[in-house]
Parts: sequence; C-alpha cells; structure tokens
Amino acid sequence: MAWTINNGKLYFNSVLYTGNGSTQSITGVGFQPDWVWYKSRSDAYNNGLFDIVRGVDKFLSSNSSGEESTISGIASFNSDGFTVGSDAGSNGSSKTFVGWSWLAAGTAPSNTYVVKVVSDSGNKYRFDDFGTSAVTLEISEGGTFTFDQSDSSNSGHPLRFSTTSNGTHGGGSEYTTGVTTNGTPGNAGAYTRITVAASAPTLYYYCTAHSGMGGQANTPVTNSFSNFAGSIQSNISPNTTSGFSVVTYTGAGSAGTIGHGLNAVPSMYIVKIRSGRTGDWLVYHNAVSADPQTDFLKLNEANAVADESTIWNDTAPTSSVFSVGTEATVSGNSNTFVAYCFAEKQGYSKFGSYVGNGSADGTFVYTGFKPALFIIKRTDGSNNWMIWDNKRTGFNIDNNELYPNQSAAEGDDDRIDLLSNGIKWRNGGATCNGSGSTYIYMALAENPFTSSTGTPVTAR
Repeated sequence: MAWTINNGKLYFNSVLYTGNGSTQSITGVGFQPDWVWYKSRSDAYNNGLFDIVRGVDKFLSSNSSGEESTISGIASFNSDGFTVGSDAGSNGSSKTFVGWSWLAAGTAPSNTYVVKVVSDSGNKYRFDDFGTSAVTLEISEGGTFTFDQSDSSNSGHPLRFSTTSNGTHGGGSEYTTGVTTNGTPGNAGAYTRITVAASAPTLYYYCTAHSGMGGQANTPVTNSFSNFAGSIQSNISPNTTSGFSVVTYTGAGSAGTIGHGLNAVPSMYIVKIRSGRTGDWLVYHNAVSADPQTDFLKLNEANAVADESTIWNDTAPTSSVFSVGTEATVSGNSNTFVAYCFAEKQGYSKFGSYVGNGSADGTFVYTGFKPALFIIKRTDGSNNWMIWDNKRTGFNIDNNELYPNQSAAEGDDDRIDLLSNGIKWRNGGATCNGSGSTYIYMALAENPFTSSTGTPVTAR
C-alpha cells in the first residue's frame, strides 16, 4: 500500500526549546522552514509568526491586530530549523517555548510564464494573460523561471535580462548569468530561461529590438515567485504535495481574486494586513457553515463566526484563486497582505467540524491519523482558539494547550486525547466540547494513516 505522504514531519514539525536570552540555533525540525510560529509556554508573550516570503525578521502576532514590525525574534531559517534572536518573546532566558514549523516551496522554486506582446501605450510584455502589462516580477534566488515566447505576438520581440532598466536601450548590457534561450520568438518551443544566481542583482526584462516593453525583476531570497492567476498579482511559495502556501499581495482597493498556487481548492486560509493600518486576522474555513464564503472568523479574537459579504466577496475559492471583497483589511488600496493557505491532503491533513456533547466522555473526532497539530475554534460562541501538538506532552490526557488569540502562558486543563486515528475530548467545557455547540478544526498528521487511494487504516 502506498502513501501520498509517508512522513508528516517532512512538511510540518514542532520543536521545544528553552530560551537563553541571547541568540541560539534551534534544531530538530528536519527541514528548512518557510514559516515559523513560536509561542512561549511558561510566560505571557505574544505569538510570533515569521515567514521567508515577507522576510525573516518581519514579525506579526496572531493575538494582535497590529501592523507588521521588525524585531529580533527569528534571525534565520536554517537547514534543520531556525535561529532565534534576543527578543524575550522568542528567546527569553530560562523561558520555555514551542516552535511550529511548516515547509512551503522549500528551495529552488520554478515556474513558467506564458509571454504575450500587447498594445498598451506601445508594445508591452504581458504574462499569463494578466490584466496589467510590464509588471514588476519576483523571481527568487536559486529558482528557475521559463518565459515561454511561443505565442505569435512575440515575433520580433526577444525577451532578455539586464541590470539596467530598459536594457541596451537604457545604456546597459545584456545579463547572461544563468540565462539560456531556445528557438525564435513567435514560434513553438521558443523561450528564455533563467536560473537566478545567488546574490543576483535586481534585474530588468526587456526586448532587444524595441524600447520600453519590459519592467523590473526583483531577485529576493524568498523561495517564492510572482503568480498571475488572479485579478491581483500575488507572490507565492507553494507546496502542492502538502497543500500549504505562503502568499503575499498588495491590495487594489476593490474586490478581486488572489492566486494561491496550491493546484487544489483551499480548505482554510488566514489573511492579515501587514501595512498601512491595523487589522484583524481573517479566517476562511470550509466547514464554518453551509455557505463558508459568506462567513469568517478572527484568529486574534474569541468571537463567534460572523457574516460579511465584503470579506470573501461571497465567492468560494477555486483550485487557483481565493477571493477578497472590498473590506480594507483584505483589499485596502496599496496596503500589503499575507495569506497562509491550506488545502486538504488525503491522509495528511484534515479540515472539518464537529458538534460537542458536553460530557467528560466526550465527542470523538475522526481524522484518519494521529495529529501532530490540532487547532480548534467554537463557531457559535465566544471562546478561545486552541492549539495542541504531539511534542508538548508524550501521553494522554493531553493537558497542554495554547491560544492563538492570547499572549497567555500554556494552560493545563485535561481536555483531549490524541489518538492513532483522531482525537477524543475528556472535558465537557464550552471551549472545546459544549453540548450542541459547533466547532471547526485543522489537523496535521504525525504519520499519515491513509493510502494514496483514499483507504483509511487505523494502525501502521
């Protein structure tokens, strides 16, 4: 029997550590993470969320509506973990911490852009039929990016790179490091391909024959690249195997669609405004109601589910995009945003809902695997978000809970058993198992227990 993902720890893992008040390398993750979410267990410090796309030192907190800031929380993402800096919230001396780590694209992303030449105040390059010409690209270091010039509109317009705006027309020269070309533009098989070198400079794409056709191509160390699937350009770091992507975009001040890169319909996404104003963490979950595209939760608050058409534009996500409405905290003009997107993968992740029974012999929630991470939120009442993982306790009942919407230290209520094929509640409290109350959850597998054919098993 074959499993789509044999080892969940290749895509998500938790590590425990004790702070030293200075700088220290945290190892044991098993991969270089693209997203790290840390939380002090012993003390009341903010949740800290960092990802490689926004930049390693760019801090957001899930229990705050505040704008993105720069702190010494994470100093670097490393091959087997991450380095924490001197900030007390990530590395306070003698304080205990947990770090949850996700793998997105990993290293060396690749993508192909279909190039067309359109008339837009003169001829301009356009990618993937996106509505704007001569856009600023993001093509990250180490990645390989192919610019397909097969379309007939490319005839006579070879696309090349330079370190000077407008290339040779701007007094510069052609940049050739890592660049290969094939065929004649306008004919089948024609392309320009670049593998972006380490420490590559800011580049500019241009036409060797005609001035003013191209634009800028940034080369950050982000494991990400530009995406044009939506009406709003995004920058994505996707892992289609595990169903997780980090997405950044700039708001247009209107409703629109955002490319997520998962090649599957996301079950959940979390959107946070980064700049220009404060704003809540807005959560879409496909099991929050019968019409989830009309409803939302707030990760930074305990509030029940709310209905507002200006959040998701009353539009369900697709395998290529999710939608945002006119609300400024998801689409404010010129504001920057980040979205963490999740698609369910058979045997590795599960997104669903359950109804509590209010009993110490509580509701059983089947996931098909032993959870490495389990997150819940009551939807019909004002109760905290809660997180459990498989590292903060080695036995049942698991009494170690943390709260994404609070800075509070770790709680110790006896609430949950983490089982080989799901979870069982051992508490009748309203936060997790109130009688007749509804809850949504997110679960990631320790060891996937479902085959690639979708056959569930109970032990392995």
